[in-house]
Amino acid sequence: MTKAELIEEVAKKADISKADAERTIAAFFELVVASTKKGDKVAWPGFGSFSTTRRKERTGRNPQTGWDNDKSSRKLGSTSIANRIRGYRYS
Repeated sequence: MTKAELIEEVAKKADISKADAERTIAAFFELVVASTKKGDKVAWPGFGSFSTTRRKERTGRNPQTGWDNDKSSRKLGSTSIANRIRGYRYS
């Protein structure tokens, strides 16, 4: 599903204009990004959750040249899908 298709479906289901649906979806994702940047976990029961994890410092190696380089620790975005959705069979 594309962004445009999602906006159209939300507008139909909620009986609102496409512009209102687009603003609502954009606001939702802005809040998710802002909350996870602060280190909060955003959970939607039955759908999943969004959070951040910290990756440890490590040494990386270029397999072609053998050059070792240090990779600093960093924050990564993480998502977790609810079991209800995970159990669906897509065909």
